[in-house]
Amino acid sequence: MSRPSPFPAVIAYLIPVIGWLYVYMFQRGNSLAVYHLRQAVGLAVFLIGTLLVWAVVAWIIAQIPFMVVLSVALFTIVIAAYLFGFVAWVMGMLNAAQNKSTPLPLIGQWASRLPIV
Repeated sequence: MSRPSPFPAVIAYLIPVIGWLYVYMFQRGNSLAVYHLRQAVGLAVFLIGTLLVWAVVAWIIAQIPFMVVLSVALFTIVIAAYLFGFVAWVMGMLNAAQNKSTPLPLIGQWASRLPIV
């Protein structure tokens, strides 16, 4: 039995929206590509969600007098999440290039259950 090509799985990470559409529309039969599509979308949702949660919390805290500094200091959590996201993104691309279905740390198990296909 032949192994699926890693190219569509790598494209799911490398070119976010266009790669996702490519895998979703043309590579549904490639289980490796669909797995990594879920991982890539889950990683993007995690990073966007982190930024949005920070924005809401920072806005609420900024309404309290003299607390603006705290809302700015909380941005370090967003920076840490994006550094983690970069490492996870590289790990995902390496796993995809090596035909591995290894979940990404912290978000991989959740992302594997995304109802994409």
